[in-house]
Amino acid sequence: MSKLSIAVNSHDHVQGNPDALWTLVEYGDYECPHCGAAYPIVKRLQEHLGDKLLLVFRNFPLREVHSHAEHAAEAAEFAGENGRFWQMHDLLFENQQSLEDEFLLRFADELVLPRDKLSQSLRHGTYRDRVASDFRGGVRSGVNGTPTFFINGRRYEGSYQFDDLLIGIERSSVTVPLKGDGIRMT
Repeated sequence: MSKLSIAVNSHDHVQGNPDALWTLVEYGDYECPHCGAAYPIVKRLQEHLGDKLLLVFRNFPLREVHSHAEHAAEAAEFAGENGRFWQMHDLLFENQQSLEDEFLLRFADELVLPRDKLSQSLRHGTYRDRVASDFRGGVRSGVNGTPTFFINGRRYEGSYQFDDLLIGIERSSVTVPLKGDGIRMT
C-alpha cells in the first residue's frame, strides 16, 4: 500500500476540522468524469462524518487526456489566493462540461473575483508551478490516475462509492499523525 509522500501542510487546501480523526486527501482532475462522479460522494462523506473528517484536495490534471484540466486547476489556485478555493472547486466540478477559459472567467465573475487578473494569470501561467508541485507530489506518492484517495496517509485502493469509502475511512488507523507544518483553512 502506497503512502502519502508529502504530509498535509500549510500549502494545502483543506476543509473541515484540522484535528479530525480522519484526513482524506484527494488527488483530482476537474475534467475527469470519475472525479466528477466522486465529487458528490465526497460531499456526502463530509456531511456524514462532520468534524471527524478533514478533506484535502490536491491537483492532478491529466493534461494529455483532459485539455482543460490544467487551466481549471490554475483557476482554482487563483481563487484560493483570493479566499475562494472551495467555491471555485465546487463550481468546476458542477460544470465539468464547461471548463474552457471563457467559462472560468464567468465563474470568477460569479465568485466576485477579478476576471482580468484571472485571465492574465492563465495567460502567464502564474499558478502553473503550484499545480505542477501537487502533481509531482502525487507521482511521488504513487498516483497514476484520478481520483486517488489517501486516508490518514495511506492510499485507499477500494471503490469510491459512498459505502465502500466510508468503510475504508472508518477502518483506517486514527493514530497516525498526518499534519505537517500547520494547516491554513482556504
